[in-house]
Amino acid sequence: MKEKSDSPQNLENQYRRLARSLGQIGFICQGSVFERKQSGSGSRYQWTWKNTQQKTMSLTLSEDQFTWLKAAIARHRQTEKILRQMRKISHRFLLKHVAGPLRRKPLSVKQLGLI
Repeated sequence: MKEKSDSPQNLENQYRRLARSLGQIGFICQGSVFERKQSGSGSRYQWTWKNTQQKTMSLTLSEDQFTWLKAAIARHRQTEKILRQMRKISHRFLLKHVAGPLRRKPLSVKQLGLI
């Protein structure tokens, strides 16, 4: 018999698979890096990010730092994508398999904007 996609076991398996993939990500960093046109002096590589007060910060980088940060930022984006998927699975599990109050009309995941 085919297992239903929203069964508790299937949702938990999906969630655990995503959690394992998080453990293999590696170093992550927020922000963005870019290469500026070569000027008369200084580095061509720049990293910008928001600090805790939401102010934009900037740092000049070496080529090696640029390469490392570029990969770390890509891994951060991958991490955020995986976390979004894990939140969706958690919401589906909550609404379908955790007892809630009686409602005249059942709530759907789509109505709550969780899809």
